Amino acid sequence: MIYLLDTSALLAHYRGESGAQRVQELFDGAENSIFIASISITEFSRRMVDLGAPEHDIDAALLSYGRLFADVVTIDRHIAKAAFQLGQCSSSRLPLADSLIAASAASRKATLVHRDPHFQSLAKNLLLQEML
Repeated sequence: MIYLLDTSALLAHYRGESGAQRVQELFDGAENSIFIASISITEFSRRMVDLGAPEHDIDAALLSYGRLFADVVTIDRHIAKAAFQLGQCSSSRLPLADSLIAASAASRKATLVHRDPHFQSLAKNLLLQEML
């Protein structure tokens, strides 16, 4: 299976919060390919700073997680356009970062794993999702 972790799922795993066990199961599944959107790296880092983590701890966490991801999905013009289109199809306002993450998942035909209610505004046929 192909999955893309949203920032909220990565934070849940890192902090041992609700949903962490499911994320660990995904990492442990030998048949799984786990991706992350480049923007989630920034979001994760910023959130860790907000939580008081020193930069070297953030860097170490990202390095450790980097070994678990099949790839980082970079935001290119195709993903940017898809993010705009997803935002237009959303039943409620979808923040820019979330639309870019959703488009990154869609570009890899991945199931987006998250804890963010914003994604629930997208029709099931537009994005495969698993809410933790």
